[in-house]
Amino acid sequence: MPEAKRERRSKAWADHGRFFRGWLRNPRSVGALFPSSSSLAKLLVTGIRPGAKVIELGAGTGTVTQAILDAGVSRGDLLLLEKDKSFAKLLVRRFPGVDVVNADAGALDRYASRLDGPADFIISGLPLVLFSAEEKNRLLEHVFATLGDKGRLHQFTYVGRCPVPREQLAALGARAALIGVALFNVPPAFVYRLRRASVLERARPSLLRTSLRLLGRKSRRPG
Repeated sequence: MPEAKRERRSKAWADHGRFFRGWLRNPRSVGALFPSSSSLAKLLVTGIRPGAKVIELGAGTGTVTQAILDAGVSRGDLLLLEKDKSFAKLLVRRFPGVDVVNADAGALDRYASRLDGPADFIISGLPLVLFSAEEKNRLLEHVFATLGDKGRLHQFTYVGRCPVPREQLAALGARAALIGVALFNVPPAFVYRLRRASVLERARPSLLRTSLRLLGRKSRRPG
């Protein structure tokens, strides 16, 4: 086996071990037994271009971080928030020049200003499906306050639906769309894009309800 291939395989197995130990320490925080695959990482960085400002929440061992950098993002335009201390130390070693903060994603509002301007993308590896409605609300309020007007949150999940219910998205004035499915990830993962809804999109449900009410009245008129 060539030396480079042997090193990559050794690194992958070491990362699997780190993730498993991280999951044992705090399964609710890590939320996965294995690091993200390269196919999942590619989906998560969909649309990211050079010059974009990016925040990654729950960067783990850095698989997605590397994909963000490979997409052309400058190290000075990337901020990583990682709650697990051992993962945070590993990220500092692997990505010199990238701002790594050993902090919970709930502290996003405190550290977002370390980027020079609003974020264009926030990439989340957090297990949102395990968060309570209140925790999701708090986090998403911080996320949308941090993103620019056209900013996007990319979130993956192992369940076949968006981890934020439609009613909760509507209350936040947001929309979600499926970017794609990483079938060869272990387990397969679904990637969603969350963004602020436009004024027109927010108006559509009320316009539809009004139209249906008017149609109902007309159908009830005699003769």
